[in-house]
Amino acid sequence: MNTDPIADYLTRIRNAVMANHRVVEIPASNIKKEMTKILFEKGYILNYKFDEESKLGNIKIALKYHPVTKLSAINKLERISKPGLRKYVNADGLPRVLNGLGIAVMSTSQGLMTEKEAKKLNIGGEVLCYVS
Repeated sequence: MNTDPIADYLTRIRNAVMANHRVVEIPASNIKKEMTKILFEKGYILNYKFDEESKLGNIKIALKYHPVTKLSAINKLERISKPGLRKYVNADGLPRVLNGLGIAVMSTSQGLMTEKEAKKLNIGGEVLCYVS
């Protein structure tokens, strides 16, 4: 059993990017599926597929690389709110990642979203991670 599944999710993606893998397979959960959808919508991953073959299922993520330079679209994945120290912000204290070039994934009362979407809705929540 994993004590921090979100950190495990981010670490698996980070390790796959460092090893220049094209596809990474991750055990699925609802929050990981939502985070994958956000990464896809914001252009950090090429594609994803939810496999429901096993009991819990898996997420297959196709990582995105530049065709010429072979650099990944994901430069940095950083876990912010940890099980030992949760990080909550209100609508006024929403973080900016790389001066607006990155995203912060947040868990709000209206589901998972980026800090830009939370700012539009004027709601705060738990800052899960930074992606740049």
